[in-house]
Amino acid sequence: MDGILLINKEKNYTSRDIVNLICKKYNTTKVGHTGTLDPIAEGLLVICIGDGLKLVELLTGHDKDYIAKVKLGIKTDTYDVTGKIVEENHDYKITKEELIKALNHFNREYYQEVPIYSSVKVNGVKLYKYARANEKVTLPKHLVKIDNIKLLDFNHDSFTFSVTVSSGTYIRSLINDISNYLNIPMSMEELKRTRVGNYLLDNAYSVEQAKVIPIINALTIKKVEVTDDIFYKKIANGVKIPNIYNEKMIMFIKNGKPISIYEDFDGVMKSYRVFKNM
Repeated sequence: MDGILLINKEKNYTSRDIVNLICKKYNTTKVGHTGTLDPIAEGLLVICIGDGLKLVELLTGHDKDYIAKVKLGIKTDTYDVTGKIVEENHDYKITKEELIKALNHFNREYYQEVPIYSSVKVNGVKLYKYARANEKVTLPKHLVKIDNIKLLDFNHDSFTFSVTVSSGTYIRSLINDISNYLNIPMSMEELKRTRVGNYLLDNAYSVEQAKVIPIINALTIKKVEVTDDIFYKKIANGVKIPNIYNEKMIMFIKNGKPISIYEDFDGVMKSYRVFKNM
């Protein structure tokens, strides 16, 4: 079984929980996901299985769409409502117009600080372990891009917004940054991921109902059918070839099955991934 699955993750499951369920369903350990969803979050989780694991790096770089609900008046150590409250103030004033202006302020690229309750490693140690040990650590910052941020709903103690973000963006941290900008305590209350690259939540299923999408159908790159045996041996062994296809990336196939993915480097195509003989 080789390919990807589009899973509609429910709340209170970790991404690892979903991976374990897929491992059990297909009786394999060759399963991985392409971007963590916290237990509080729900929505689209792209899972790779078997030789589909060779696509993980390609799929994790996609931008993503989210819908987030924010609780006003409290701030927690995890930046979401599951954490310990570190600040509380319900005597705040904000208008819808002021909130929209604040959201638009982050509609750009900026260096976002990684939350301490995350699995990002510093000096080989996951950040959440520093937090649990109450140890100080300098939090890394990553360049992120925020697009199409839009207020969907607003009332006195909460608001909901949609947003498109680059890979590596933490919505919890974005909410914390908005909180600091407005000087109003906020924490993420709900989160739903609705898109990863070309994959949509509308096409996702539960673990029980999901079917494996074959590797050949998992990517929207150009496919080239190989008929020549000599050429087949070259690309099956990762030999460099001239880029006569005018494409940045190509999947070579034979009899409807993937052989390899090649990537362009200044007019020369180099092997990116070679698949097992299927």
